[in-house]
Amino acid sequence: MIATVEQTTMRKVYLRILPFAVLTYFFCYLDRINVGFASLMMNDDLGLDPAWYGMAAGAFFWGYVLFEVPSNIILEKLGARLWIARIMITWGIISGATAFATGPYSFMAIRFLLGLAEAGLFPGFVLYFTYWFPDRHRARINSGFTLALPIAVASGAPISTALLGLDGLWGLKGWQCMYILEAIPTVLIGIAAFFYLTDHPSEAHWLHREEQEWLTGRMARERRQIEAHHGFSILRAFYDPKVMMLSLNYIGIVTASLGMLLFLPQIIKELGVSNMQVGWITMIPYICGAISMVFCGWLSDRIGDRRWSLFTTCVISTVGLVIAGLTIGTWWALVGITIAAIGFYGTKGPFWSMPTMFLTGGAAAAGIAWINSLGNLGGFFGPSLVGWAKHLTGSFAGGLYALALCALASAVISLFWLHIPSRISAREVVPAMAE
Repeated sequence: MIATVEQTTMRKVYLRILPFAVLTYFFCYLDRINVGFASLMMNDDLGLDPAWYGMAAGAFFWGYVLFEVPSNIILEKLGARLWIARIMITWGIISGATAFATGPYSFMAIRFLLGLAEAGLFPGFVLYFTYWFPDRHRARINSGFTLALPIAVASGAPISTALLGLDGLWGLKGWQCMYILEAIPTVLIGIAAFFYLTDHPSEAHWLHREEQEWLTGRMARERRQIEAHHGFSILRAFYDPKVMMLSLNYIGIVTASLGMLLFLPQIIKELGVSNMQVGWITMIPYICGAISMVFCGWLSDRIGDRRWSLFTTCVISTVGLVIAGLTIGTWWALVGITIAAIGFYGTKGPFWSMPTMFLTGGAAAAGIAWINSLGNLGGFFGPSLVGWAKHLTGSFAGGLYALALCALASAVISLFWLHIPSRISAREVVPAMAE
């Protein structure tokens, strides 16, 4: 009977939450990375050389880091429904405003404000999942959610490059039209989030009473198990060694992945293809990344392992970046970039299952946001490294090698410092009702 209740309950929860979360994060990531496609035309209009572009595009992450932890703590207090709606509406408006940048400084300022507005969405959803998904579902839900990342790049690439061809619409340049048109759905979905999301299982009118009771009891039991072994306070979540090691690991992953991503259109453009062809070719690495993300999340849950899955995918990323650097300027570089993308996106499910193995409640809100905010500093360092390497040497190769070292550092951290035993009982028992 319990298995039947679990199956029907989790099927409803997945269908209710996952598609909307993926849609939300799809537009989040599209509004974050469309700058890479805009750069094909925008850089000349705004007077951005590769070094300036790398720093200005990365300014997003300074705003993101500053407001990430406060945003997630506010979400824990006010509820996901209200706060996720606020995040999406404000970042949609600011993303559209990028169309009106007039030079390097205004572009950098808008990117910084965009980071402030968007801060908290990703860790907010990771926290939100801990209210709805038992531990044995965490890698799958996190990899399913972050599947929006490669989908956003793969499908957003031809869409963004097609929108670049709208020169003259409303008297604007193509890249300006792209920013405005891609921001509109974000605002509309933000409004829908306020009416669609449910904060906690006890409020879920779309679950039957026995399903509500099972899920509420199961989540309460798991939370008690974790607190009995760890008992983290919010303050300790900022300095605990496991949190710091996860943050360092994530800095390496994000530095390498976003350093590659934000310059990928320009790397492909050097192969002598058109802007539209850049969009179609960009799909290849990220379709492979999407497949890797689903498979690695499933495998991590299936074998009950997080650390070795993370280590292996970090190594794959390192190898791919080295191949891309060695073959830059040829089509073999695309093979290396595809291998790197397979590794980067394979890390998502295992990695984001690890914080909730020892953090709950307010400590989870603060700890997840802290890991994500520190890690996303890599979103500034990665593009800056590649931009400066290109500016100084005339080639992207040196930047790709630097990114490979970052991915390798993440692999070493996973191997030696991220052994985090699970404290959740694998045995299914009848849960007590939440108090």
